[in-house]
Formats: sequence, C-alpha cells, structure tokens
Amino acid sequence: VLDVLKAEGYIRDYAATDLGNGRTEFAIELKYYDGRPVIREIKRVSKPGRRVYSSVGELPHVADGLGVTIVSTPQGVMADHEARERNVGGEVLCTVF
Repeated sequence: VLDVLKAEGYIRDYAATDLGNGRTEFAIELKYYDGRPVIREIKRVSKPGRRVYSSVGELPHVADGLGVTIVSTPQGVMADHEARERNVGGEVLCTVF
C-alpha cells in the first residue's frame, strides 16, 4: 500500500525498521503542498469483519477521478486506474483523496 501511495504522489517516502520478535515499524514522510497535507482524506473500506470485493467494472471512483482507490488483486496491490488497465478486480483496501 505504501508503494502505491508513493507512486501516486501522496507521500514522499517511507522506511521500515525491524523491532525484533517479528514486528516492523514504518516511518512515513508525509507530503505537503502550500503548507497543507496532500492527503485530505483516507478511508478504510475492507475490514476484518467485512471484506469488500469489486469486479473491474464496479471499482469505485473517488472524487470523480481525483482520488485513488487502492485494490489488492491477484497481480498485486495497485491503484484503481492500473487495475482497470490490466482488467482485474479484487479486494478494495482503501480510498485516498
């Protein structure tokens, strides 16, 4: 998910730190434009109690295409526009605007 956010320009970078015992901590450098955060809204769609799946034709559009839906597909985690290009659907993880 962090790779997709970085590729779409929502975050600057991230770094992973291994804490031992199988735990990992991520340090995320947020991106700002004119002193305001680039990420205005991020919503989790699929939850452990309720998974949300979508076919390629039913992938949700965020803010009329200005935002991004992040989808977990059999070909990996990707943004909605890339999933449409590859003609694959999957689990809708979150929406970002």
